[in-house]
Amino acid sequence: MEEAKVLEAKEGTISVASASPGHQEAVQDRDNKFLTQAIGEAYKGVECKDGRPFGAVVVRDDEVIVSCHNMVLRNTDPTAHAEVTAIRETCKKLNRIELSDCEMYASCEPCPMCFGAIHLSRIKKLVYGAKAEAAVAIGFDSFIADALRGTGFYQNANLEIKQADGTVAVIAEQVFEKTKEKFTLY
Repeated sequence: MEEAKVLEAKEGTISVASASPGHQEAVQDRDNKFLTQAIGEAYKGVECKDGRPFGAVVVRDDEVIVSCHNMVLRNTDPTAHAEVTAIRETCKKLNRIELSDCEMYASCEPCPMCFGAIHLSRIKKLVYGAKAEAAVAIGFDSFIADALRGTGFYQNANLEIKQADGTVAVIAEQVFEKTKEKFTLY
């Protein structure tokens, strides 16, 4: 085995090159394999009329746990995106909500809702294929790409957003304090 080479040493931080010259290529091949499966799911979802052209695969220890596609049309559920569906199915299969030992491969850059679900499930790695602009180019709402890029405003969604005030707002905030002893977070 070839030794690691120090590229830079600065103030206690050391950057090293991979000990194996083919390591990056192996990682890329692995990522491409699972991403190709997610892309296949995107086609499958459209062909069977379950949803839009998005697919996702969740992997743990080089094993596919679930392979899903967008189910928005089939489930009549605007939240049944491929990534959310994959997270839901993985959590059911593993019987837990924390997926920090899992990776996700998505055919397209996740929307803010899906990214939120990925973050909340603690998935450790996300690899995606197409940028959100590819979906926008065929007619998907540009709000998603704008939100990802920080270029849009929530007002563009024609949705009024406001926080309640008065007693009801205080009561809503108190639910967190009053229930914190009844659950544990990660």
